[in-house]
Order: sequence, then C-alpha cells, then structure tokens
Amino acid sequence: MNNNNRPSNTDLPSAAKLIKSTVVAIALAAVILVTVVLPAEYGVDPTGVGNALGLNRMGEIKVSLAQEAAAEMVAAKAMKTEDKKVAAPMAEVAEKAVETPVQKSVKSESITVSLKPNQGREVKVAMLKGGKVSYRWKTSNGRANFDVHGDSDKHKINYFNYSKGSSESNEGVLEAEFDGKHGWFWRNRTGKPMTITLEVEGEFTEMTQEV
Repeated sequence: MNNNNRPSNTDLPSAAKLIKSTVVAIALAAVILVTVVLPAEYGVDPTGVGNALGLNRMGEIKVSLAQEAAAEMVAAKAMKTEDKKVAAPMAEVAEKAVETPVQKSVKSESITVSLKPNQGREVKVAMLKGGKVSYRWKTSNGRANFDVHGDSDKHKINYFNYSKGSSESNEGVLEAEFDGKHGWFWRNRTGKPMTITLEVEGEFTEMTQEV
C-alpha cells in the first residue's frame, strides 16, 4: 500500500499549538459574550461597549417584552381558573352579591397622562354590564403600545381583554361585558417622553388613573 501522501509528524500541529489555539478561541468567545451577547440579549453591559454600540437598549427591550408576555400568560391562566369555578348563571351571582349596584349615568371626561420611556399607565372607568362609552385617545409623539381590558372584584375577574396593539391614536366604543372597571393601558416604547390625551363619553360613574 502506498503511504507517500501521508503527512509527516513535522507537518502536524504540536500539542502546544493546539492548546494555544483553543485558549485564544475561548478568550475571543468570552469577549464576544461580554461585549455583544449580554447587552443585546439581556441588557447587561459590564464593559460599556454594548451601550456605545446601541446593543444595551436592544437587550433591555427584549427583557421588558419577555416580562410583559409572562405577566399576560399568568393573568390569562388566572382568568381561566376563575371561569371554571363560576358555575352559577350571572343572574344567580347578582342575587348573592352584597355590593350595592352602581347606577348608570351618562357623562364625559378627559384626562392627560405623561409617560417616560418604557413607563406604563392605565386609566379605567367604572361601568355596569352592557354599559357603553365612546372613547378617543392620541399621543403627543410616536406610537404607544395599548391594551383595552377590564376587571371585576365582584365577579372575581382579574383580566378580560377587549383589544390590544400599537398606535399613535385610537377610538371606538367600549361595551362592558360585566360590572366592574374597564379601560386602557399604555406603555411608551419610543425612547422619548410622551403624553396621551383620552376623551371618554358614556355610561360610567367615575374615572381613575392607576400606575
């Protein structure tokens, strides 16, 4: 058998060269992890390089979005659990309720909320089931993430979603699915301060701003 093409021992890299190459590769990987991966994925920037490259901001947004998604999943699971526990019809629940019913009244109000970058706030109105309010809101600059939802201590409902999205303005009619508080949550993702002005008219008793 012809072995003329086999490399000689002198052509093969030595053990020392292999170890040196491995150490260099590990060092480069560590540098990339600290300066690029940690800021871009987790918002952690021990060296300051990620902030200079704009990667730290990317990581902070990813972490914030992941936290919001986890909170929404927990709220949705809690709502499903409560729905399973409620077997009696709504009429029977109303008879057993000790709270004094809130009387419908038609009124109008407006409110302006200020949001710093990444800050969120919500405004809610107290309504009876079937009550309707027309609403209109607009930001001072840029798009805001919004979530229209309701909750009820009376019926043990922690979260009920009507709609959500991202926009500079929005308007419509909100009809209450149950007695409780119903309203709007906004979060500023523009990186600059903004204000949101909300106008509401319809069947509600009070308007409250919650952080």
